[in-house]
Amino acid sequence: MGVIRGFRDLEVYRMALRSAHQIFEATQEFPQEEKYALTDQVRRASRAVGAMIAEAWARRRYEKALVNKINEALGEAVETQAWLDHARMCAYLDQETYGELDAAWQSIGAMLNRMIQRAPDFCKPAVPKHDFE
Repeated sequence: MGVIRGFRDLEVYRMALRSAHQIFEATQEFPQEEKYALTDQVRRASRAVGAMIAEAWARRRYEKALVNKINEALGEAVETQAWLDHARMCAYLDQETYGELDAAWQSIGAMLNRMIQRAPDFCKPAVPKHDFE
């Protein structure tokens, strides 16, 4: 793990942000009648992951708070996959797009699981660098 100065340095955050945008792009083609149903649900779930990672980072002073928020992000990532399953079953996504999106969210989930397992590494206080060293 390299130097992480903020949540934007976390690869899992960057991947979730990219994947949520890909979902946004893909859902623009969904039928109008799905606007307040499937489209809204999959967009909200996917966008929530990045927001929860950011919030977890802000709360990392307390390991249990970090783990709780990352666990919630994991739940939203898996929910995103469930909504993608529905979109595929309704033929709103072709197999290739579905496969790419599902694989990305599977990876995001695995990364979130590793963050939970390595929570103490994220909660260590930063070592201040002094000019006189």
